[in-house]
Amino acid sequence: MKLRWLRMIFILTLILEMGPVALAKSDGMYERLKLFADAIEVIRREYTEEVDSQKLIYGALKGMLGSLDPHSQFMEPDLYQEMMIQTRGYFGGLGIYIAIKDGLLTVISPLEDTPASLAGIKTGDAIVEIEGETTKEITLLEAVKNLRGPEGTKVTITIMREGKILPEVTLTRERIDLPSIKEAKIIEDGIGYIRLIEFREGTSADLEKALKDLEKEGMESLVLDLRYNHGGLLDTAVEVADKFLPLGRLIVYTEGRKQSQSRRYLAKEEPHPNYPLAVLVNEYSASASEIVAGAIQDWRRGFLVGTKTFGKGSVQTVVPLGDGSALRLTTAKYFTPKDRCIQDEGIEPNFPIEIKKIVKEEEVELPSIPEEGKEEKERPDPQLERAIDLLKAWPIFKEIYSLEEEG
Repeated sequence: MKLRWLRMIFILTLILEMGPVALAKSDGMYERLKLFADAIEVIRREYTEEVDSQKLIYGALKGMLGSLDPHSQFMEPDLYQEMMIQTRGYFGGLGIYIAIKDGLLTVISPLEDTPASLAGIKTGDAIVEIEGETTKEITLLEAVKNLRGPEGTKVTITIMREGKILPEVTLTRERIDLPSIKEAKIIEDGIGYIRLIEFREGTSADLEKALKDLEKEGMESLVLDLRYNHGGLLDTAVEVADKFLPLGRLIVYTEGRKQSQSRRYLAKEEPHPNYPLAVLVNEYSASASEIVAGAIQDWRRGFLVGTKTFGKGSVQTVVPLGDGSALRLTTAKYFTPKDRCIQDEGIEPNFPIEIKKIVKEEEVELPSIPEEGKEEKERPDPQLERAIDLLKAWPIFKEIYSLEEEG
């Protein structure tokens, strides 16, 4: 009886959404839904243990969305709430940005003075286990859910670094505040430096304040650091790029199957002064970071220094469902003003600067917390140094750049 009711719900829902005519022309959709209902019936009747029907439906939805692309996802209610937290600016957790890279749950960057950084977790580390459970095939939001939690609670993780499994480490979660801007300062000779680490609600206002403060201090050129910035909100990326581009300039456009998914985003505000601009990027600069970098590069407003970006250029639309769950569905792709597709392609910098990774044998184990008053010697930053040199030579470089633009 329950199965018949379940099958009826599927069919009625489909008819309401598509209409009888569309259903008849839906390439055998009715038969496929019957196949799905038959499979549920067999599982409920024959499986060794009684199975919760919601668990079956949720599992099927996860598989269905996961078969589309790496970024589409079905989110159970708690995962949906976790995603909403990401735009709030604070949460209980470890203090790391993570992503799925080459099939591994990878640390993009640890935030300074957080449980993760104090335990010695580094950029590029792969989290292979959380509480003894493998992270193989885990989704990003599931990982976030497992790593976050109330302040004061503990979580045990296992790290793989440079192909070697390290001893598991137990961390205590703390309140993590996510500032949009990590640093904003004059570094030398009127050259400003802003490290933007997140595109979320409030980022545009934070950047506006930082720019005005540095301009009051005599900033004559700017390094905008988007390295390890995994992205965020599309509208925020547009607002950030808008601060540097002339009115009416195209910042990014999206293309999808439906007309409503294809949009053009133009600069709407008066830009800041047209001072020389260098943008730092690397392989962990993704999504919103790539939108900003691509627009600045396409319009020759500035130049990019670093390594090729991540290549995440698709739009995910979140559709809430009736029980508190939601679909996170890829509905379009990003394109730069000059029609470059970001998805899987990334953005090539004008000045590629690779950073060699030197790993010593004794660095395999997680380092201990440095003694109070002792700090590691700051390592040189060749990408930043290169950007500074180019900004200092801007009068010469600008002429070459402009001739290249006209040609």
